[in-house]
Amino acid sequence: MTNASANHFFAQVCTFIMGGVSLEALPPTTFPEIAFAGRSNVGKSSLVNALTGQKTLAKASNTPGRTKQINFFLLAERLMMVDLPGYGYAKAPKKEVRQWTHLVKDYLTGRPNLMRVLLLIDARHGLKDVDIGIMKLLDVAAVSYQIVLTKADKIKPAALATLIEATAASLKHHAAAHPQIIATSSVSKDGIEALRAELAAFAESKNR
Repeated sequence: MTNASANHFFAQVCTFIMGGVSLEALPPTTFPEIAFAGRSNVGKSSLVNALTGQKTLAKASNTPGRTKQINFFLLAERLMMVDLPGYGYAKAPKKEVRQWTHLVKDYLTGRPNLMRVLLLIDARHGLKDVDIGIMKLLDVAAVSYQIVLTKADKIKPAALATLIEATAASLKHHAAAHPQIIATSSVSKDGIEALRAELAAFAESKNR
């Protein structure tokens, strides 16, 4: 799909469907789903907003761990975007963090219509051990995932290029990883069109 077509698709109505705190409470598996996963405060909600051109569709916060449920957003009645609770550090009781982490893992490995996981990585920090753990989980479950660098505007181009090269080298050891890495910024909108084009193709799968 061309960037122009993808931009048009993402300009269509996107609606918050529901938030769930358990697998049993999630909506039916009617539409292809794209999940946004990553460490707490990596920018998942901000990226959802940037993709859809809406400022407050997904509630973003500077407080790590604010998202406590799996949030579903239906785009153009064709593609479900799923904002997952952050894993890793969060300003919340450890018991709650463990519950969110288990919920995320259960969703990632048990959702039959999950087409791809976007694994968001803060460009300032790169892959951490907790990210590698999620990657290994997805490898074993044979769930396709793609690395999306966030906050790319906060580092210099040379440093970003080095990070992309190092991350690509790491991905060669992970069977379920998509080889293309997309660097994005919800502020400058860098990489947003490229990511739209990547994701819009999955909406077409509903009609195939």
